[in-house]
Amino acid sequence: MSARVPFGIRPLAPALGAEISGLDLLDTLADNTVAAVRQAWLDHQVLLFRNQNLDDAQLTAFSRHFGDLDSVPGWEPFSPPGHPNVLIISNVREDGTAIGVLGDGEASWHTDMSYLDQPPPGSLLYSLEVPDRGGDTCFMSMYAALDALPADLRAAIEGKSLNHDSSHDSAGKLRSNHSAFDNVSVAPGARHPMIRAHPETGRPAIFLGRRLHAWVVGENIANSEALLDRIWDHCIDEAFTYRHRWQPGDLLMWDNRCTMHRRDPFDAGARRVMHRTQLKGYQSVEAAA
Repeated sequence: MSARVPFGIRPLAPALGAEISGLDLLDTLADNTVAAVRQAWLDHQVLLFRNQNLDDAQLTAFSRHFGDLDSVPGWEPFSPPGHPNVLIISNVREDGTAIGVLGDGEASWHTDMSYLDQPPPGSLLYSLEVPDRGGDTCFMSMYAALDALPADLRAAIEGKSLNHDSSHDSAGKLRSNHSAFDNVSVAPGARHPMIRAHPETGRPAIFLGRRLHAWVVGENIANSEALLDRIWDHCIDEAFTYRHRWQPGDLLMWDNRCTMHRRDPFDAGARRVMHRTQLKGYQSVEAAA
């Protein structure tokens, strides 16, 4: 008989997501509890811990149970003092200066930092202040999207790689250290297989990064755009998604290797303050045929 899981697990949506209950992240977690959380993360792709009361040191300590932490290049000024592995996600300005990044606009579907050769395997986001309306975060299971992919479309992307543009952020804005271009086939960024095996579960998933400026390597632009339009039309089906409506004290942990996420816009006059950590990068692994 398997050991009893030391907390509750409640699925949040058919395709992905689970709420973990009966676990105070301020407590010292035993090794078997950490292992059980990791397994739940691998099983459900997104985990929710409600009603937490973490400072930055505690958020960092919990995050480190799941791997080494990294910072986002160029965004170091938006870390709280003394906590270089925590990034402030916020629209708040103090004395005219932004305290965090990503503002109040929409963030389109994306996988965190897929433009790197070794994107982060996971991220954690902790809510301190949330608006009354808007700012929801939606997640998509790329396992489920692949499982339901029509056979002809799967055949069309098997063995192909995608170039993941590094010049724009998830809000679609050109990064300050990049130049604009018209031809997506010359976009800078890493190339990853469109279908890859998860390095821990071995389960294949679609890996798209984000739609803007993506290019199917080796295809002419027209064919690449048509193929990407078809696969995106398939993947954004609500059957593959979970929508999270934030409450203060929520901690979300997602698997970047098999999910995508997006954010709804919200009132610029409302306050939204989140603190985020991310795990260090992993090698891209192509799925077996």
